[in-house]
Amino acid sequence: MSLKHDNGDLAEKQAHAGLGSEPSPSRDGNFDNGLESQAGPTQNILRQDLRGRHMQMIAIGGAIGAGLFVSSGGAFQNGGPASVLLGFMVVGFMIYLVMQALAELAVMYPVNGAFNMYICRFVDPSWGFACGWQYAISWLTVLPFEISAACNIIHYWPGSEGINNAAWIVPLLLGLVVIQFFGVRGYGEVEFVLSIMKITACLGFMILGIIICCGGVPSDPRGYIGAKYWHAPWHAFLNGFQGFCSVFVTASFAYTGTELTGLAAAESANPLKEIPKASKQVVWRLAIFYIINLFLVGLIVPADSDLFKSPGATSRHSPFVIAIQLAGIKYLPSIFNAVILISVMSVANSCTYGSTRTMQALAANGMGPKLFTYIDRKGRPISVIVLQLLFGCLAFINLAPNGGDIFDWLLSLSGLSILFIYGSISLAHIRFRRAWAANGHTLDELPFRAALGVWGSWVCLLINVLALMGQFYVALYPVGGPNLDPETFFKLYLAGPFLIGLYTTWKVYSWFKRPSDRPLYVKIKDIDIYTGMRQDQLVISGADVPEDQRHHVGEKKGGPKQYIMRIVGNVI
Repeated sequence: MSLKHDNGDLAEKQAHAGLGSEPSPSRDGNFDNGLESQAGPTQNILRQDLRGRHMQMIAIGGAIGAGLFVSSGGAFQNGGPASVLLGFMVVGFMIYLVMQALAELAVMYPVNGAFNMYICRFVDPSWGFACGWQYAISWLTVLPFEISAACNIIHYWPGSEGINNAAWIVPLLLGLVVIQFFGVRGYGEVEFVLSIMKITACLGFMILGIIICCGGVPSDPRGYIGAKYWHAPWHAFLNGFQGFCSVFVTASFAYTGTELTGLAAAESANPLKEIPKASKQVVWRLAIFYIINLFLVGLIVPADSDLFKSPGATSRHSPFVIAIQLAGIKYLPSIFNAVILISVMSVANSCTYGSTRTMQALAANGMGPKLFTYIDRKGRPISVIVLQLLFGCLAFINLAPNGGDIFDWLLSLSGLSILFIYGSISLAHIRFRRAWAANGHTLDELPFRAALGVWGSWVCLLINVLALMGQFYVALYPVGGPNLDPETFFKLYLAGPFLIGLYTTWKVYSWFKRPSDRPLYVKIKDIDIYTGMRQDQLVISGADVPEDQRHHVGEKKGGPKQYIMRIVGNVI
């Protein structure tokens, strides 16, 4: 499969080096795998307008959203505070591992489509096709859901209950359209501002949560709380193993968006510097924002609070808003509700980026309609942006009496997609390392190495498999029932059969149209590790570079003191 590199400078340099972005004829070890690019020689390119601050905030902004502020409430009810804390810590560690693997690959190959293309290259084109389209469809369906959620959040404020949601859907969609006019730079700037607001809210809640827990709020009749909600008559763990397993999917959904850093590699001005920096800093900051905030919520909000079941807007069920309400603080719940609204729209903004770049990359590599390859002179993939915004209009479905059921089925297509993506990225990294060694290269040649190496990717893959098994169990025996119910099972696990269907479709198509894609996977000896590589890396590790001329280019790790200083720097 030919992975076209859509970065202008690099594409030009590769052309001079005889490694242009146009696919070479299929041969053993070539990256084509029988797939031809649909992009012509006059194809416009994606702009490299994202800076370091954008890269960091894209990952943070994509992950801090409704999953943290709203969906975590269901996790507390199903699993209890201890299950939430442990579940988010385990998934957070998995995110760290996958981001390290993704950074290593993205620094070497800053291609458009990033991790979806890595899966095609290092694992199997059919599996990459399935993962890529499921990932794109998940963002397509999440956009109308986020817009509908934003409408419900607006209804938190008095006087808005009688206004039809259509009155809010239209301006919210128009706002997203305006952002798209400014291209990737507009997306990056908007995400930068919104992320700063969310981070400020998270830091503020940390301080407030500690004060509430210590009994420092005069209006809170509970006084000192401490850890009483972790002991009888309350419980740290609810619903046993079922409750703990149910937290994994909530946590995975909440962290979704962190991987956008890798997807933005082709539009980063300096991927060698910014991608490793963003991947390390984002993980540490998310650990602080998620783990500490959820730990504090688990201390000051009982999992059986009646406020979780109160009628009204979705945000009223947010454990963060409930924590403020239980403390008897006036006006602040409305302010935090505004933060939740901003978070939801930030995720909606990320939807347009995640889906459009994925679909454009798939189409450019022969895995989608040729129309989707179009990029205008300002670096905007117009056709896929229009498709994404048209999907946003599905938010109007929620106005129908049975609109909620339709949304449940739409979202079921993407419910587990991120777990398949993370597991596949880990597998791609494992196979890249094997192909790298098989071609006579050493780890010293890599400009960035995953912190825990290939073993970290194996652990990440194992966690993903266990999470999928746990969700399969919960789909059969959900918390609160009904057990062994087909409708409940497919609403929770439809993404699995859907992925298999996509994989089978492309594999059957390839059997007749792409003979080189017929094998179940790409053999290590057939993996092309050179196409799409950064030009300065080709000088070091290119196919024609003698072994004695290759040299160490990796980052210097230093001793314990330097390691501690790097951690402090990443956090701050």
